[in-house]
Amino acid sequence: MASTTPTKTADSEKITLNLGFVDLGRIDLLVQEGFYSNRSDFIRTAIRNQIDSHGEIVTRSIARNTMDLGLRHVSRAELQALRDKGELLHISVVGLARIAADVTPELASATIGSITVLGALQASDDIRKALADRIH
Repeated sequence: MASTTPTKTADSEKITLNLGFVDLGRIDLLVQEGFYSNRSDFIRTAIRNQIDSHGEIVTRSIARNTMDLGLRHVSRAELQALRDKGELLHISVVGLARIAADVTPELASATIGSITVLGALQASDDIRKALADRIH
């Protein structure tokens, strides 16, 4: 029987961060003392604490800019329905915007008017090229 590995969709984005040696040493000390399991755990916790401290501002800004919060999945069926109605989709997301793998560049070009993502956009290279002038 052949073994298959399920495909896992990334639910996070990898970033690169430069830190001074002293700050890095302090983080390592906190990890060594057992406050955090590793450097990444410390950094994620620090980022979440900062976001939480500005929670009200973020909430008001999202409401003011009418942005979706979290995951915004754009399916082929949704875009086909918009094309049939002659309407454009304007995507505005804080989090992750994902355009389905079966969406063609032609369909995306005909139906997506703009994309604003504060976070990450998952789309094929062909879709990114087709919408390059609409991604902000």
